Amino acid sequence: MSVDPLLQLLSQKARYSHKELSDILNMDAAAVAAKTAEYENDGTILGYHAVINGEQSGDTSVSAFIEVKLTPERGGGFDRLAMRIARFEQVEACYLASGGYDLLVIVKGPSLREVASFVSEKLSTIDGVLSTATHFKLKSYKEYGFIFEQEEPEGRLVVSP
Repeated sequence: MSVDPLLQLLSQKARYSHKELSDILNMDAAAVAAKTAEYENDGTILGYHAVINGEQSGDTSVSAFIEVKLTPERGGGFDRLAMRIARFEQVEACYLASGGYDLLVIVKGPSLREVASFVSEKLSTIDGVLSTATHFKLKSYKEYGFIFEQEEPEGRLVVSP
């Protein structure tokens, strides 16, 4: 099953007007507005966000990618624990993953100390959490399909023997 072209366009640029979308999709603007409202009401579209370049905006917050190993629960697997973790305000995203760990949790906080405190005092202490491995984000190159512009070095690189 393919994704509705309207959803594809909105996931690339949520600020399209209904008129712009109707022109691109060759649909009536009222039909686009109605379909968008339907997607919002049924939970297909959960929200909209801007992709912010933290270096440009002066954002000094810290993000971490945390690998979490869990003990699955009888009858519920990982779902109840994953939802409990996802509800923390520090958690930006929480994914069930394949491989050497069960959840990938993305956490954001005002400082390295705050993120470390969250991991050690809240996340690691939950019954069913076996272990965590925290990786701090050092620099963003691309998020949600947007490349963070980097200045290209001018000329050729110097080659040393």
